[in-house]
Amino acid sequence: MAAHEDLSKVRNIGIMAHIDAGKTTTTERILYYTGRSHKLGEVHDGNAVMDWMEQEQERGITISSAATTCFWHQAKINIIDTPGHVDFTVEVERCLRVLDGVVAVFCAVGGVEPQSETVWRQADKYSIPRIAFINKMDRVGADFHRCLKMIADRLGVNPVAVQLPVGCESAFEGVIDLIEGKMLIFDEATLGQEVQEFDIPEKYQQEFTAAHMVLLEKLADFDEEIMGKYLEGKPVSPEEIYSALRKATLSLGLVPVLCGSAFKNKGIQPLLDGVIRYLPSPVDIPSVEGVDEHNHLVVRSANDDAPFCGLVFKLMSDSFVENLAYLRIYSGRLKVGEKVFNPIKKKQEKISKLLKLHANKREEVKEIGCGDIGAVIGLKFTTTGDTLCAAGDYIVLDQMEFPVPVIGVAIEAKSKADEKKLAETLQKLALEDPSFTISTNEDTGQTIISGMGELHLEIIIDRLLNDFKASANVGKPQVAYKETIGTKAEAEGKFDQYTGAKGQYGHVILEVEPLLRGAGFLFECKVSEEQIPKLYLKAIEKGVVDSLDAGPLIGYPLTDMKVNLIGGSCHEDDSTEMAFGISASMAIRRAVVEANPLLLEPVMSVEVVTPEQYLGDVINDLNSKRAQIGIVESIHDLQVVHSHAPLAELFGYSTSLRSVTQGRANFTMRFLEYDIVPSAKADIIVKKFRGI
Repeated sequence: MAAHEDLSKVRNIGIMAHIDAGKTTTTERILYYTGRSHKLGEVHDGNAVMDWMEQEQERGITISSAATTCFWHQAKINIIDTPGHVDFTVEVERCLRVLDGVVAVFCAVGGVEPQSETVWRQADKYSIPRIAFINKMDRVGADFHRCLKMIADRLGVNPVAVQLPVGCESAFEGVIDLIEGKMLIFDEATLGQEVQEFDIPEKYQQEFTAAHMVLLEKLADFDEEIMGKYLEGKPVSPEEIYSALRKATLSLGLVPVLCGSAFKNKGIQPLLDGVIRYLPSPVDIPSVEGVDEHNHLVVRSANDDAPFCGLVFKLMSDSFVENLAYLRIYSGRLKVGEKVFNPIKKKQEKISKLLKLHANKREEVKEIGCGDIGAVIGLKFTTTGDTLCAAGDYIVLDQMEFPVPVIGVAIEAKSKADEKKLAETLQKLALEDPSFTISTNEDTGQTIISGMGELHLEIIIDRLLNDFKASANVGKPQVAYKETIGTKAEAEGKFDQYTGAKGQYGHVILEVEPLLRGAGFLFECKVSEEQIPKLYLKAIEKGVVDSLDAGPLIGYPLTDMKVNLIGGSCHEDDSTEMAFGISASMAIRRAVVEANPLLLEPVMSVEVVTPEQYLGDVINDLNSKRAQIGIVESIHDLQVVHSHAPLAELFGYSTSLRSVTQGRANFTMRFLEYDIVPSAKADIIVKKFRGI
């Protein structure tokens, strides 16, 4: 990277969408037209540049977000192609945390699908400016205007068309540029590389005029000059429109909408122009904020000369490279050989190797500048979400939140000799993926690995056995239940022991009460300091929290409850923190048993898209899985069934759905909430776990 590169010419963007909307194909075309790759890779042929993992090529989906850099009209674009499958939501989350802008890809037939809603909300969380690309305009059932309406209705945003399609379905040829007033046709003989420009034909003039007026009307709300010219009926130049549209996009007021067919090589060059014109550079986004060691606000601006500050947003490990850490640099520059400080781990790290990435190809560089995305090899202490800053400096950027796993399987080494390798490999994978956890079942001693869904675990096990060559036996998937309480209760815990000259004394009375679903855990002290001195409160709370790891029913964690310390006593000489911790854990265990313990299970939001003739069978099948059916929508000749169902009933659902619809329906599923298991069902689960 050239020293002190013009940051206004850099774009850090992500490409996100529902599974199968065409994100990876769109990225492949971008790489082809920018000269980054010299042949067109196809997802369905398993040779897409960005889907480089064996598991991705087999399944034709993106699993791990891939990073690359390309150049378009003197601008540098760092692209991250994110997964669309709901099991890999964490991949999207951590990439959005470090991106400045997003291209949201929508299928012209499916429109706004469940996962596109999920990723859109994730981008809302980080206030990221977006442009929309309505892909697959060549497909049967493609409808540009319906997609535009769905984006407005379902996502609650203000989309504005900057293009219109020329033709539709198999007759789709190109686009009409509403700003320049030209028709663009993409030459099939040159794989769309030649873009031919024509005047707008007579038959499209009326539609063009109406859409152009809508564009000016929407921009008038954001730009007074355009409003004045619009009201006076004066022409507005393309430059004025571009400038106003950029401003409105960066302020999240508007979402420019483009269209095309990535697979048929149509509409990609104008999309690249749109990325440069409307999405922010590192200098357009607000300066990054963090806190220092005293929790005071610290601000770092996007400047090469500012102190270095960056965020590690992803770790990758493979059998060849120890810890490849993806890093976004917010201020300053990072050079090989430098020492940096990790304020979260309070450790120093040495930068031994820096890389620029192109999917799984790596290019060594001497330094990475401000506003850029690259990778570091060999960080010893840093994990996902950690901040790195200059040695002697201290700033912690906002950390990332990761979802709680909902499904687990038991795993064990095939032999004693394989145990060490399996444990090390699992640790590597857990470092890499924060939505994947490893735990030990205290009763059985089994190692349980947990993730976001069946596919998530399937991929992890596949990588474990094939990429890392670990030998292991894997059990059946298990639901990650939780436990809670149904009523108030109180109990006493007293620990009174004398060992030699010194005694141990702790005495507490605790009250437990249920909270709303999703509220987590609260602790409150309601006794005076004379009764129990402040110095013991931490130990009491810790004793309570440690005991919440295993509930009384089947040993799953307790949640959604409040614990009040309402009484107790202490001994002037003999009371200790340890004694109060033990008495608190005794009291909480007794109180929970008295408080009508309940079992909670993960409930998934399930959306099935099926041809109409199978609608009855699909609903009957869902009803047999304890599903609650919501609304049923019609889209063309398809029916979309929205429902909620317990995860426990959905193992192998893809097989049962295939059998009732002859393989013609598909579904998406995402975690919704934890809810109470009906008592009859809970009794069966508890008896099964206890071996009764």
